[in-house]
Amino acid sequence: MATRKAGGSTALGRDSISKRLGVKIYGGQTVEVSNIIIRQRGTKYHPGKNVKRGEDDTLFALVAGTVEFQARKMRDFTGKLANRMFVNVIPRTIEEK
Repeated sequence: MATRKAGGSTALGRDSISKRLGVKIYGGQTVEVSNIIIRQRGTKYHPGKNVKRGEDDTLFALVAGTVEFQARKMRDFTGKLANRMFVNVIPRTIEEK
């Protein structure tokens, strides 16, 4: 006869590791080429001037400069006007280097 009940499964121990998503460089801060500005799932923030979207929706800088966030009204796929947040990088001038 068994001296202990069958093990079975526990309710705990299934938490996944955090993915560290979010804004990494805020408006007004400076970036270098290829610096990650935002890590995200989906496109909560859209790439603007001098910003590119990576395969996993990460936004990164194409030039060195200053980050700027800009809200613009755009037409949805349904035709409705919706606010969208765009991220731009304003290039650094030669004097600023």
